[in-house]
Amino acid sequence: MTPDRGNSAGFSLIEALIALAVLAIATVGLIGAVEQHIDSTRAMERRSAAMWVAENRLAELGLGAAGGERVTMLDTRWRVRSVRTATDDPEIARVRVDVFEEGAKAPTASLDGFLDTGPPVPQRGAR
Repeated sequence: MTPDRGNSAGFSLIEALIALAVLAIATVGLIGAVEQHIDSTRAMERRSAAMWVAENRLAELGLGAAGGERVTMLDTRWRVRSVRTATDDPEIARVRVDVFEEGAKAPTASLDGFLDTGPPVPQRGAR
């Protein structure tokens, strides 16, 4: 014979409240993780777009085309800075392209490359 337990066959109100509290805490943690993932994805998208802008600028410089300092890509305004420096080979120049989001002080992407500057121009009177 089993003892009579009354209405103890289901969940009590306290047990249900504890279960809901555990689920609420877990949901808050999950939402935080999802927000962090979304922020990370957006940052990766910005860095990728900035790198495309830098690659485009390096290609423009290689073609001898002059590009503006401001570029719009993926609905974002970018500021582009190109710095050309000489190398040991007079026919090759080193170029660093920095791409900034509008208003940012640090570059979102930087790209180093080399440009063919052609043979040196002979000086007049030299043979």
